Amino acid sequence: MRQVVHNQLVYYQFPQWAELKHGIFTRKGGTSQTPWDSLNVGGTLGDDVEAVHKNHALMYEALNVNSKRACTVWMVHGNEVVLVNDPVNGRRWIAKADAMITHKLDTPLVMRYADCTPIMFFDRVKQVIGIAHAGWRGTVKGIGARTVQAMVQAYGSKPSDIEAGIGPCIGPDRYQVGEEVVSAIQDHYGTTDELIRRDPADGTAYLNLWRANELDLERAGVEKIYISGICTAENTNEFYSHRAEKGKTGRFGTIISL
Repeated sequence: MRQVVHNQLVYYQFPQWAELKHGIFTRKGGTSQTPWDSLNVGGTLGDDVEAVHKNHALMYEALNVNSKRACTVWMVHGNEVVLVNDPVNGRRWIAKADAMITHKLDTPLVMRYADCTPIMFFDRVKQVIGIAHAGWRGTVKGIGARTVQAMVQAYGSKPSDIEAGIGPCIGPDRYQVGEEVVSAIQDHYGTTDELIRRDPADGTAYLNLWRANELDLERAGVEKIYISGICTAENTNEFYSHRAEKGKTGRFGTIISL
C-alpha cells in the first residue's frame, strides 16, 4: 500500500486506485488522549465525544470529501449489505449492517476497525464502490461475497470487473482462535488449508483473515484482489488493536468515496 502523510495524519491507499478518494487511516495525528491516542473515530469507547468529532473532521479534510454526506453503519458482525443513496436525517448510522455500497458521487462510506478486516470494493466500469467489515464471524458468513453479490444485483456489476482491497487487520501469526472458529471455517470453506495454522508446540489454532477473505472473494468471481499485508497487532504504533491492547484502545477509520 502507499503511505500518505497529510499534516500530522498518516493513512494508506491502494495505488491501483489513484483516481478514487479513499484512505485507511492510522491512529496518528488526532486529538484523543491515552489510551485512545490519537486519531480515534470510535464514539462508544469512553473517549471524549468532541475529540472523536474532531478526528472525523480531520479525516474528511485530509481526503477532501464531503463530511455532510458521510454515511456509516452500526456494525454487528453479520453479513447484511446496505445500498446507500443519502445519509439518514437525524441519525449518524444508516442501518445495522457490516457493508455498504453506492454509486452516488460525493457520498463517503465510513467504517471503523481495531483488528477486523477492512475490505474496499471498486467497479470502475459501473462506477460503484463498497466497503465491508469482516471479523471472523462476518468472514465465515461471507460478507465479502455478499457485498459482491449486492453490487451485481443493485448496479449490474460483473464480478470480474470488481476490484477488492483487503486492508490492515490482525495477521495470521497473531490471531489465535478457539476450536469453534476452526469449525466455522471448515463449515464455510469446506477446508482449513491455508486458513488455519496450528502451533507445533501446543496445537493452538491461528486464523489467516487475509487469505480467508481473499478466498471468499475469489469464489465470488473477483479476480483483482490487493492485500495490504499489514498486521494491526504487530503495528500498534500505527494501528489500534483490540487483541494486542487488551480492549483498551480506539478505532481507526476507513473512507471511500466517488
